Amino acid sequence: MRIGLLGTGNVGRALATGWRAAGHDVLLGSRHPGERGDLGLPVAGLAETVAHAQVLVNATPGGASVDLLRSLGAEALAGLPLIDVGVGLNDDFTELAHPNSSLGEQIQEAFPRTPVVKTLCTMDSTAMIAPGSLAGPTTVFLSGNDAAAKRTTATLLTDLGWPPDSHLDLGSITTARGQEHFALLFIGIMGALQTHTFNIKVVRGEDA
Repeated sequence: MRIGLLGTGNVGRALATGWRAAGHDVLLGSRHPGERGDLGLPVAGLAETVAHAQVLVNATPGGASVDLLRSLGAEALAGLPLIDVGVGLNDDFTELAHPNSSLGEQIQEAFPRTPVVKTLCTMDSTAMIAPGSLAGPTTVFLSGNDAAAKRTTATLLTDLGWPPDSHLDLGSITTARGQEHFALLFIGIMGALQTHTFNIKVVRGEDA
């Protein structure tokens, strides 16, 4: 698939590398593509990246994502599945930018013709593309309103190494707030373990 990734930070680069290794055609989108030629990955302007994509990935800072997407225009995004992996936090990572909602919900509200799927925001970029490097199987969550967009996202997750039995569909895009609000617990666990490469696994009761 042609995957356009908005953002050239650690997450965008990691996902582009993982999907490229799986055989996908990836393009990173940057406001200043001429300054990002050192990444070893194809980079273009934001509008060109959107035009290239069959699937779009938001890997921009969560506090700025909606405004950046608005600058591209609703028509350019209409009908394009958008995988949102962003989380909005304040500068010192102590508070959420969307404490009573989520970035995923905000994007879906702003772009009703764009099917948004929230995923991969409960882990760091290393675990995103190498789940097999963790000590055991873990869980990756999906939230969204559009079944077809979720199926596409699930296929791309599998291509990153997440087997189907690791996927947990939480339901509508409103459940994205649970994924994003985990960020505060993630920071606490990171401090306790002194590492940011870990993930969680949902374990059912024996009688479930």
